Amino acid sequence: MVGIAVLGCGRIGRLHARNLARHPRARLTAVFDVVADAAHKTATELDVPVAPSLDSVWSDAEVTAVLIATPTDTHVPLITAAVAAGKAVFCEKPVDLDLGRARACWSDIRRKNPQVMLGFNRRFDPSFQALRARLQAGEVGALELAIITSRDPAPPPASYIRTSGGLFRDMTIHDFDMARYLAGDITHVHAFGANLVDQEIGKLNDIDTCTVSLRSRAGALVQISNSRRCAYGYDQRIEVFGSGGMLLAGNRRATAVESWSAQRTAAQDPVLDFFLERYAQAYEAELDAFVSAVETGAPVSPDFGDGLEALRLAAAADESVRTAKVIELS
Repeated sequence: MVGIAVLGCGRIGRLHARNLARHPRARLTAVFDVVADAAHKTATELDVPVAPSLDSVWSDAEVTAVLIATPTDTHVPLITAAVAAGKAVFCEKPVDLDLGRARACWSDIRRKNPQVMLGFNRRFDPSFQALRARLQAGEVGALELAIITSRDPAPPPASYIRTSGGLFRDMTIHDFDMARYLAGDITHVHAFGANLVDQEIGKLNDIDTCTVSLRSRAGALVQISNSRRCAYGYDQRIEVFGSGGMLLAGNRRATAVESWSAQRTAAQDPVLDFFLERYAQAYEAELDAFVSAVETGAPVSPDFGDGLEALRLAAAADESVRTAKVIELS
């Protein structure tokens, strides 16, 4: 059994803790949160202890790994402390809001050859995994164009936006990682951003709508479309195109039943509400991949380097919006 402690008992931390509690080859050893009520609520639900302090987690020999689901500004110090204590690490995205700080973290820990996995859960969605596998198998030829669509059902509150790091680091970063997952390394970034959804987001110097064009080192073009509002639910789609045709991974629905009548044709259930429902399977598969890597000592994927590259693309997109230029990455 791999002993794992969960740090952070907010929405995503509770999801991971519940998945760990059900995992056949892992043991949820403890939970920790600076908000005591959140930690006790999760601990009571899952019948596990609350760690009295972070030091108790680092010194616990039964804790092989930690899962970090705390606010972003705590990720770097927690990753650093966990690696120093000899723990494997699973950390929710992003590594940090500042690329320089994230790079400095890697410089501090790299000599220990750590296992640090980043929470880009969309790589583990069954449909997206199958699409990539078939693309790599050459089913549609070499990738020429990819279109990644990600739209939230409604904008988050201003309190969330204020500390999120902005649309590119908070939301689009998943799509930047998916672009690399499909197309490989990215060499050029051209982004447009706008406030079309929520004036409060604009008042916080953030955007709520964007398109980003990317060019990969292999020459493929990728288009990302994001919005903080989507009237029909949580819109998550990927299309890849090559000389041999197209592969398309569409939205998930409660059922695949269609209704055909005099009033409408091919009517379907609404798309799933939000990320907890849409990516439930992906979160479980992601956690299983981490447990397997810790068990065997195998490299994790996506790793710290993938987190750095996604953050680098987010920073480049910010620069592109600010300067109205195409940003070339070395």
